[in-house]
Amino acid sequence: MITLKPRPLTREGFAPFGDVIETQGAGHYPINEGTTERFHDLAAVDIAESGGRTLINIFRGQPRELPFAIRMMERHPLGSQAFIPTGPHLWLVVVSPAGEPPKSSDLRAFIAGAGQGVNYHRGVWHHPLIALEAVSDFVVVDRGGEGENCDEYWFLESEEIILSL
Repeated sequence: MITLKPRPLTREGFAPFGDVIETQGAGHYPINEGTTERFHDLAAVDIAESGGRTLINIFRGQPRELPFAIRMMERHPLGSQAFIPTGPHLWLVVVSPAGEPPKSSDLRAFIAGAGQGVNYHRGVWHHPLIALEAVSDFVVVDRGGEGENCDEYWFLESEEIILSL
């Protein structure tokens, strides 16, 4: 059995898997006659493969109770996928490097604080949305268009991976 414990989500720690979307430490400048602060270029959205187009969605995640078993991971081979929370609740991110199907030893978990989103790079394995504390809405920027853009990998039942704080 493997117990996976999340660590704080930071730009440096998450860099192999994608971008952390947050205002803290981001480049910014005033616009609209100084009435608005623009935090610029927070993620590398990648949707152009095979004629893709941008989708903007809202995902409503039901809170999960910990600990729980990680049974599957997914990836999007044709584009990136960004999750931006609209509320203040904590949520969890579980990832594994792009490429071959994930091994339990390659999994990394991060706890995202209020105001932190992520943009998974194309092909990065990740667990579906893990909301904590309350029902939580996320703006999701994704790739639409032709082509199958979701692969799933299911771990063997003998591989027990437990996510716990």
